[in-house]
Amino acid sequence: MIEIGFGPQVCGQLSAGASREWLVPDGRGGYAMGTVSGLRTRRYHGLLVVAGETPATRRLGLVSLDPAIIFPSGAQVRLATHEWRSGDVDPRGFERLERFELVDGLPRWRWRVGDLVIERELAMTYGRPCVAVVHRLISGGPVRLTLAAACTWRDAHAERRADGPAPRVEPVAGGAVVEGAYRLSGPDWKPVGQWWHGVHHREEAARGLLAEEDLWHAGTFTGELTGPGDTVSVLAWAQDLAEEPPVATEIVAEARRRNRRVAAAAKPAGPVEATLALAADAFVVRTGTGPDVVAGYPWFGAWSRDTMTAYEGLFLHTGRADEGRELLRAYAATLSEGMLANTADTGRVEYNTADATLWFLHAVARHVELTSDTDLADELLPALRTVVDGHLAGTRYGIHVDPDDGLLTQGASGEALTWMDARVYGIPVTPRAGKPVEVNALWINALAAVGAVADLLEQDAGAAPRAHQQALASFRHRFPSPVGWLYDVVDAPAPTYPLGGATLHDDDLLRPNQLLAWSLPYAPLTPDPAVLRLLGAALLTPLGPRSLAQDSPGFLGRHRGGPAERDGAYHQGTVWPWMIGPWLDACRRAGMSTDEMLIGIDSHLPEFGLGSVSETADGLPPHTATGCPFQAWSVGEVLRVRRS
Repeated sequence: MIEIGFGPQVCGQLSAGASREWLVPDGRGGYAMGTVSGLRTRRYHGLLVVAGETPATRRLGLVSLDPAIIFPSGAQVRLATHEWRSGDVDPRGFERLERFELVDGLPRWRWRVGDLVIERELAMTYGRPCVAVVHRLISGGPVRLTLAAACTWRDAHAERRADGPAPRVEPVAGGAVVEGAYRLSGPDWKPVGQWWHGVHHREEAARGLLAEEDLWHAGTFTGELTGPGDTVSVLAWAQDLAEEPPVATEIVAEARRRNRRVAAAAKPAGPVEATLALAADAFVVRTGTGPDVVAGYPWFGAWSRDTMTAYEGLFLHTGRADEGRELLRAYAATLSEGMLANTADTGRVEYNTADATLWFLHAVARHVELTSDTDLADELLPALRTVVDGHLAGTRYGIHVDPDDGLLTQGASGEALTWMDARVYGIPVTPRAGKPVEVNALWINALAAVGAVADLLEQDAGAAPRAHQQALASFRHRFPSPVGWLYDVVDAPAPTYPLGGATLHDDDLLRPNQLLAWSLPYAPLTPDPAVLRLLGAALLTPLGPRSLAQDSPGFLGRHRGGPAERDGAYHQGTVWPWMIGPWLDACRRAGMSTDEMLIGIDSHLPEFGLGSVSETADGLPPHTATGCPFQAWSVGEVLRVRRS
């Protein structure tokens, strides 16, 4: 894996250290997460974030363990870092940091106070909501180490305040149980019971959201560090509270061993691929119903569009084909009226997407091709045929094949059904009703894939071959535009007419969606180097293509501000790293060199979500990363295209 580490020039500068985030997942959708500096900048940051029945239903438990050193003289040095409503930062433990690094994917801090050096490491037990935090004396001593446990128990998206009831803390051997939900265990526990008022989260403030909460100082652990090598450790775990985990040092050691195994199983060609393979592991989780994919940390759960777009990179290029097979079978079971369920994160199963189902057919075909899994092909071919039949007959949200040209059209009032799905005050920013270019590229690719799977099995492909022939001919006729690139949507309702109005137009805004028309395995068009160079000049950034060219009406170069401002810019110029995959595929098919095109992405790995790839970035330089610091389809596509 690549070396990711920072010295005092980053650790000791709060804006630099607090903008770099680490993540330690538990394999269930829960996690520990924070920043290099130790400052909690998000409501989502904490040492024990517990997933519920689904990864999206997370709750924050143990918020922090604030270390303080007490010297034999009685002098005390606090090593934690908090920001408050007043704007004060106190304590300022980040100023004592001499080193932060990821070791086998796990965070390690070193604080120096004169000749005294104390190290902190943490890890989670894979498959269980359990965090181990180990403090080790490296040099100096003897000293006493206290660890103040700041606690809550709340929805990860919310806050908890002192005007409500305090968390219920019950003593047990070696520690306490908080709200009957999670247990703390460590040396010499002393209950305290005191509110810390007005903790400030600067990233939530920047996102235009509530940015303050109150924390409950439940109690303090204390241990002696008499000489180098001595440790003071704390465990926190949810569920099965009576079943004590292994000792903390062994949890850390096993987590390191597992991370090395995960990276090795992908057979990486070098440190960057090993880093991406471990990053991919964070998104593949196991719930009560089997394997699934977390779309992004810290706030997303499972979304089928993201899952299927990332599928090949996350599963087939990391040695996880068996898990992938299980996942594809489970997702196939959600098919209804020819559509794949999109998400249940909102509390109900939703089918509001025109493209996720087509990505599913693509994922199945890639799985079968790369693994020769004819058993899965035989099992799922009937389901693939029902998808084709459902789209030909017409399904939800106006999704249907136009019998006149065989192209897939979609649109329903108030809905944004493509991956460009942002809404502001319930109104889609980029509704793209009509026949979007990438949806129809995916449709043609899916029809050809069904035919290929059926041919492999020497079975009937149903309606797919004939539908493919018509759609392919129509695509090649309809989508090339006079301006030199492809239309983004054809037969779109004119902007001045309501959805379904009589006047239609072809939208030639320059967006990267057309890349799929050249990049998919059964792409409808052969890429022209001249067109790709034109697109590159207008769209390409170090972190991938912009979602809209800079000179287009409506372009927004900064993905910043409150929810409305951010959603308004989401697909109006914001960079999406996942699309570097289709970009490189298209360039390679055109015979263009791609040797230097991933340098920006590789350089991004230690910049934001450490060892991972962000969801989005600003469309204007310096292309500061935005959105989720850890995003599944960004990692999946970068890993896939590196290994293709």
